Amino acid sequence: MSYRSGRHFLQIPGPTNVPDRILRAMARPTIDHRGPEFRTLAREVLDGIRMVFQTHQPVVIYPASGTGAWEAALVNTLSRGDQVLMIETGHFATLWRDVAVDLGLDPVFIPGDWRHGVDPDEVQSRLVEDSSHAIKAVCVVHNETSTGVASRIPLVRKAIDRAGHPALFMVDTISSLASMDYRHDEWGVDVAVGASQKGLMLPPGLSFNAVSEKALQAHAKAELARSFWDWGPALTANQKGMFPYTPATNLLYGLREALEMLDFEGLPQVFARHDRHAQATRRAVDAWGLEVLCSNPDEFSSAITAVMLPTDQDGMAARLLEIVLDKYDLSLGVGLSKMAGKIVRIGHLGDFNDLSLIGTLAGVEMGLGLAGVRHQSGGVDAAMSHLAA
Repeated sequence: MSYRSGRHFLQIPGPTNVPDRILRAMARPTIDHRGPEFRTLAREVLDGIRMVFQTHQPVVIYPASGTGAWEAALVNTLSRGDQVLMIETGHFATLWRDVAVDLGLDPVFIPGDWRHGVDPDEVQSRLVEDSSHAIKAVCVVHNETSTGVASRIPLVRKAIDRAGHPALFMVDTISSLASMDYRHDEWGVDVAVGASQKGLMLPPGLSFNAVSEKALQAHAKAELARSFWDWGPALTANQKGMFPYTPATNLLYGLREALEMLDFEGLPQVFARHDRHAQATRRAVDAWGLEVLCSNPDEFSSAITAVMLPTDQDGMAARLLEIVLDKYDLSLGVGLSKMAGKIVRIGHLGDFNDLSLIGTLAGVEMGLGLAGVRHQSGGVDAAMSHLAA
């Protein structure tokens, strides 16, 4: 490979670019994870992460990917054979369903078209039908990374309440946490799943469960096998500023730095920045004469935009991805499973500003031309006009 000057534009929907100050924070000597210095670090990140989830309840931190936190949410609250209501909003909602099957749970899976989020009325209807309360949990992906569709979590909570159903409410916030407004306590979520490599601006390797009091009560009765994922030992150790296993110390250094950055900017400003960049991206897509995969404007993601390519131009998605990487050192997200070869995904989350977005969109627009994708010019101009307004 020839030398490439400048920075690599990593504009997949995660992992995202890691800021230099976080990289520097992680480049410290590892310390004794049972000593007083570590206890201070642990208490700082355990307190700080609650701010991001907007909760007063405990948050368990795992040295794992988001998939681990998916499993932890299920094994800590459920028993073999329990029914869980899950909705097909995209690739990752489907994978979470697969985890439930592997654990011996019985998912009630509502099919979807990958262009819409969770239908609260459908959730209410299914729960009303479940008069025996066989369904023990409702599992929803907040921001579906594979599609750029954001389900409306407060409306799903209201649907559960209208049904008068006691099911736990679990939400995957992996690509929305610290990028889009998520309010664990206010929205009545029982278990939230998060991960480090998206809005938190860290490398992969940390994941989270934010838990409610109702979830802790379910934990006391749950019978699925658990050891590493068990909330009990983690919460007990956390009270002393410790972990029940060797923690990812240097990632925790990075997390502390990320939390300071988010607190300094302020969560409302973080969310507004992501909203603004998403709006500018959609202006560009519209000017190109292309279509955003998400069909409902009320469900547009502020973290990622999935762009549909002309259906009569086979192979264009792969060609576009190859060209922008080769010519402009720009990585975009591929289409996953059902959307493979049909879309490209533009990530605009994490440590990201106006010029980063314009550079990304310029690379996409030039790539569309070189790849021979049928489109109109002017997308970058449309985005710049929106940002400058």
